[in-house]
Amino acid sequence: METRAKLKYARITPRKLRRVTDVIKGKKAGDAMVNLQLLPHKGGKIVSKILKSAMANAEQKKVADPESMKVAKVFVDQGPTMKRMTPRSMGRADIIKKRTCHITLVLEE
Repeated sequence: METRAKLKYARITPRKLRRVTDVIKGKKAGDAMVNLQLLPHKGGKIVSKILKSAMANAEQKKVADPESMKVAKVFVDQGPTMKRMTPRSMGRADIIKKRTCHITLVLEE
């Protein structure tokens, strides 16, 4: 049986988050949580919250022991991009793209 947790519109780029999710794929949930807490990246904090949520979902559904479940899949998809303007010289403007992403984490027995 599997358990899911989703986070939408996370304010971090998908590219930065994928390097964090590649670290925990295929590991047990308990080991993955320890690894995420030791990572220096901002994405580690975000993914650890989603992992905690997925473990809580598994506990509530009474599927299995959340600590022994395995991180089966982690999807990081691109969300909408917020576009902001910043002034430049001679009356011009540059566009700053603030990217977001959607994260889906799946735990299996």
